[in-house]
Amino acid sequence: MVITVTRIQDARPVDVELIGDSTDAALLMELGTTTRNQINVKTPILTGHLQLLLSEDLGADEDEAVRELFRQAYALLDLSRRPSQDAPTFVAYFYMREVATLTRRFLWVYSQRNRLSAP
Repeated sequence: MVITVTRIQDARPVDVELIGDSTDAALLMELGTTTRNQINVKTPILTGHLQLLLSEDLGADEDEAVRELFRQAYALLDLSRRPSQDAPTFVAYFYMREVATLTRRFLWVYSQRNRLSAP
């Protein structure tokens, strides 16, 4: 069975500034001063941004680099690969950073395809 993700245009518009600010904030967090609770709050927000960007037409059909980003995102979002509540804080921290970094890359592609200023 194949499940596709579609988004009704303008139902949930991509807020480039919000996603940019959110990824910036996550990437500025430092391991030594960040609590597990802060990571647990930030990570679902970032995965939501990434999932939203995955629903956009970013030219994966004609661009191998974008297709590779999609492969990385689907692997990263795989529930079996996400850190559990029992995982050490540093594992959750680096997962959060990886999601933020990949989301940032998708945001750049989105901005380029839609002729917006890059974050």
